[in-house]
This record gives sequence, C-alpha cells and structure tokens, in this order.
Amino acid sequence: MHPLPGYWSCYRLLLLFSLGVQGSLGAPSAAPEQVHLSYPGEPGSMTVTWTTWVPTRSEVQFGLQPSGPLPLRAQGTFVPFVDGGILRRKLYIHRVTLRKLLPGVQYVYRCGSAQGWSRRFRFRALKNGAHWSPRLAVFGDLGADNPKALPRLRRDTQQGMYDAVLHVGDFAYNLDQDNARVGDRFMRLIEPVAASLPYMTCPGNHEERYNFSNYKARFSMPGDNEGLWYSWDLGPAHIISFSTEVYFFLHYGRHLVQRQFRWLESDLQKANKNRAARPWIITMGHRPMYCSNADLDDCTRHESKVRKGLQGKLYGLEDLFYKYGVDLQLWAHEHSYERLWPIYNYQVFNGSREMPYTNPRGPVHIITGSAGCEERLTPFAVFPRPWSAVRVKEYGYTRLHMLNGTHIHIQQVSDDQDGKIVDDVWVVRPLFGRRMYL
Repeated sequence: MHPLPGYWSCYRLLLLFSLGVQGSLGAPSAAPEQVHLSYPGEPGSMTVTWTTWVPTRSEVQFGLQPSGPLPLRAQGTFVPFVDGGILRRKLYIHRVTLRKLLPGVQYVYRCGSAQGWSRRFRFRALKNGAHWSPRLAVFGDLGADNPKALPRLRRDTQQGMYDAVLHVGDFAYNLDQDNARVGDRFMRLIEPVAASLPYMTCPGNHEERYNFSNYKARFSMPGDNEGLWYSWDLGPAHIISFSTEVYFFLHYGRHLVQRQFRWLESDLQKANKNRAARPWIITMGHRPMYCSNADLDDCTRHESKVRKGLQGKLYGLEDLFYKYGVDLQLWAHEHSYERLWPIYNYQVFNGSREMPYTNPRGPVHIITGSAGCEERLTPFAVFPRPWSAVRVKEYGYTRLHMLNGTHIHIQQVSDDQDGKIVDDVWVVRPLFGRRMYL
C-alpha cells in the first residue's frame, strides 16, 4: 500500500489543474475561446481562428442579422498544438475560412461545434479593389501585462474606426511563457478587437521560443510560410510582412535569410508591375533599421543587420527596399514612437523644406512600439539624430489612413494624454514613377 493514501489521485487532480485545461474540476472544455480574424488574401474571404481544449468539429455559423438564426455555414479543420514547455500543454487550433462575402457588408458570426459555441461577434467584410480608403490601427510590443493601448483600441474598434489591425511583432511577453498560459491570456485579452477586425501580424524577437511555434500555431496569415513572411493587397496598397528575426536567430537556419530575401525581391518586382492598380507599397517588420533610443539594440548601430545584412553585406534590406521604391516602412521593437525624415543610407531626402513628405526622395520610416508591455517605455538618446523628425516617449499607437493612391495620413495617438493626437503627417507621392527615388 502507498504510504500516502490518495496521493496519486490528488497528484493527478493537481496536474489537471496545472495543465490549464478549462471547465469544472479540470474537465477539458469544448467551448471556443481566443477567437480572432485574419484576411487570407483572397477577395471576399475572412479566416476565423480559435482554440479549444478537446478535439471538436470546426464550424462557423454566420449571417447578416444581429439576432435570430445564422443561416450560413462554413466548415474547416483543427490541428493539435503542443507547447514546447515542460508540461507539454496541448491546444486545438481551429481554422475556418468564410468565402463569397459581400464587400463592405457587416456579418454576425459564432464559431464552435455542437459541443460548445462562442458568443456572437461582428465583422465587416473588406471591400474589393483599390478604390477605397482603408483605415488601420498599427502598433507592436503589446503585452498581457500593462497593455496600455488596449482599452482605447477596443473603443475605437467598437466605433468602427478601422478596417484592419497591423500588429508589428512582440505579443503577450511571451506567448510561450508559463507553459503558454500567458499566450492564452493574451489571446483572450485581444479578442474584442481581433474577433472584429482582421488582425495581421509579423514575428518579433519575443516569439522566438521553440522556433516561433506559438506564433506559427496561433495566427493564420496568408501564404505558405507559417506567417513568417507574406503579402496582401488592401485598397490602394500592397502590404508586405516579413521577419527581421531571421537575421538574429541563425540557429533556426541561415538559409531562411536567403529564402526570405529572394521572396521579398520577387514580391517587390510583382508589386511594382502592379503599381498602376496598387500604388503604395508598405512593409512591416519588427526590428527597425534606424532609431535614436538610448539602448544597445540593432538599430542604434550604424551597420545594423536589418539594414545592411549579415556581415554588413549579405541580404541587407535598405538597398532592396530603396531599389523597389517602398513608400512606407513600419517598425516596432523600441517601446516608443519615432517618425523619421525620408531617408536612405543616413541621408535625409525630404521632398522640399516646406513639404518634406510630399514627393519624398527616400522611404518614410515609422517606429510604433509603445502599445504597452511589462518592459515599459524605452528612453531616447539625449540628442536626436539629424534624420529623426518626431520622438514620443508615451504609450500609444498609430492610425494609418490610406486615402487614395497618392495620399496617406499618419497619426500617433497618445494614451498618456487620453487619446490626444501627438503626431500628424501626410505622405504624398505621385501616381506615376513610384519605383524610382530621384
């Protein structure tokens, strides 16, 4: 007889609780949670992703009426995801893509199965084509602790202010933390925003554990590169998301640097051929090429890896993006906001003294990593660099309004100042000759 009666049954019960499974007395739950949307890149479509703790069917019921029956059905699949932590917690990630959606129309949906349904959410299908004016919320570095910008982003979303979200790397701090429980908590926190808007992502350094496995499993981005790099069209813009992290975590494969670079060059060539239809080319990647923060990050070095490549010469992105006339480069990683003058190779290339962002002769860089996380805000160096136009050390996020093929409006919202706009600028480029900075 065991010297401690009931020891093993108590241990098993404690283990069930520690595994984080949902439901009463540790019984795994089939109720969907962590519901979020993404755009799969195909006009008239939207992908719904969610998590359960047991394998169930993957179904979305949707329709146009806010109450009453939801007459439309779409089925999908789930995949088990085992976190790399010591408990090897298992989640079931469900994906269903809705198709033949009416552009610009609001839908009501719920997801799950007969074993349990989510509550109802609403989203507006993206409009088709280039001739409309998408509004985006843009930020990086949002944590499960101290997510300062989230309440305001929720209110903005409920008021219909945005068509999509760009989250430029670093989620939860970290998705894998505490055997991925922090990831679960973060995905629940962002649900009021992410279940209503396509929530488009790129990987940051905080996603690195177990070869970015939590990031790859939890988000459903276009293309076939597990969300590490992809592109999509939205209104008058072609948006490219890529991984700066391939330059830093080389133990996951140096070949990824070359693979991504070749993909980027091919994608930029195609985007330039399509510039008459989608004049703007916008990139998003986590670690910036330039910054004037008081730390030792890559962007404070003159020959940064992202800018100049490995060994300062292999697969650098500044020359590539300049060559193909990228208009706007969105970054995060630094927990602050910084807008640069149009720049190439440390030289300022303003359009003119009076209107620096009208017909700029170099790409415009925006660093927006102040959405809020446990690491707090990043200070700036005492003296700004000559290429730094605006620096804001306050919590907040960026609004990006692509008015048409020639005008983009960028605003920085300060959460510290109750939603005050602390930066406001228009970028203007002509419809023709976009590829060349002359």
